[in-house]
Amino acid sequence: MQTEKNNTPNFLGNFLKKATSSTSNGKLNIPQLIVIGVACLAVLLAPTYLSNYRLNLVITILTSAFFAQCWNLMSGYTGQFSFGHAAFFGLGAYTSSILYVDFGVNPWIGLVCGMAVAGIVAAIIGYLSFHYNLKGDYFALATMAFCEIFRVIFKNTDFLHGASGVSIKFSKDIGLMQFGSKAGFMYAAFVLLALLTFGMYKIRRTKMGLYFVAIRENEDAAKALGINAFKYKMIALIASAMFSAVAGTFYAQYYLYIDPNICFESAVSVSSITPCIIGGVGTVFGPIIGAAILEPISEFTNAALSNFVGLNMVVYGLILVVVIMVMPKGLIGLVQDLKVKFMKKKKDKKSKSPVEAEG
Repeated sequence: MQTEKNNTPNFLGNFLKKATSSTSNGKLNIPQLIVIGVACLAVLLAPTYLSNYRLNLVITILTSAFFAQCWNLMSGYTGQFSFGHAAFFGLGAYTSSILYVDFGVNPWIGLVCGMAVAGIVAAIIGYLSFHYNLKGDYFALATMAFCEIFRVIFKNTDFLHGASGVSIKFSKDIGLMQFGSKAGFMYAAFVLLALLTFGMYKIRRTKMGLYFVAIRENEDAAKALGINAFKYKMIALIASAMFSAVAGTFYAQYYLYIDPNICFESAVSVSSITPCIIGGVGTVFGPIIGAAILEPISEFTNAALSNFVGLNMVVYGLILVVVIMVMPKGLIGLVQDLKVKFMKKKKDKKSKSPVEAEG
C-alpha cells in the first residue's frame, strides 16, 4: 500500500514532465497525445452539453487562438515583433465582405482574394521594412503606422463603405460560408486552428523552421552562417498575413458586420499578441493556452463589471500585468523552468544521499 502511494506522485510527475517537454525527434510522446486527444474530444462534444452562450465563448477562444497563432508564426518564430496584424485581419474581412455584398462574389472565393490582398500588402510592408533593416521597436512602430493608415483610408472612403461599415446578409448556406448554427461555426473554427497548429508544429522541425529560430536568436550570426534573413523574414510575414486574413474573413461571416474600428483598431493587434505572451511566445501550443485563459477572464470581467463603464478593462489589464510579471516567459516557459529546477533539486538530492548515508 505504501509503495502505491509513493508511486502515484512519481507517475503524475513523469506524466506532466513528458506532457510539457519538447520533442527533439519531431514526434509527440504519449502524454502529449493524450492531452491533445482529450482537448479535441471536449471540443467535438461541446455542442451536446453547452448552451449557445458558452458555445459562443468556445468559438471566441478558437478564433482568438487562431489569430494569435498567425502572429506567432511571424513574431514568435522569427522574432520580428509586429504591432499591426490588425491590418491583415481587416483586409481579409473587408475584401471578402465587399466582394460578396457589392459584387456577389462567393465568400469562399472572397477568402482567397482576401489572402492574396493581405499577402501583397505584407510583401510591400516587409520589403520596405526589411530592406532598410528595421528591427525591434522600429519595425513594430512601422507595422502599427501602416495599420492606422488603413483604418483612416477605410473610414473615409465611400467606395469602401466608410465609417458605416459593411453588413452581411444572414444565410444558412454553407456554400456562402454560413454554417447555420454556432456548432457549425465552432467546428469550422476548430478545423482552422487544428490545421494551422499542425502546420506550425511541422514547420518547427524543418530546415526553414530552424532558419526562423536562428534569425530570432541572433540575426547577424544567422547571416554570417549564410542564411538569407531577408528571404525568410519575408516568407514568415507573408504567410502570417495571409492566415490573418482568413481570421478576418471568418470574423466577418460569423458576426455579419464589420467597420474600420472593429477591424483596424490597435486593440485588434493586441488581441493577437496577448495570448502568445500568456501562453508562451514562439511555442506551438502557447497561443492556444493563452487564448483559453484570457478569453474566459475577459468574458467574466465584462459580465461582472458591466455596470461600471471601463472598469472591466482596468481589471483585465491589471490581471495581464500580474500574469506577465509572474510568468515573463509565458505559462509554458514557467512550467519548463519549474521542471528544470525540480530536476536539478532531485539531482542534487541524489548526489548528497551517499554522503549522508556514510555520516
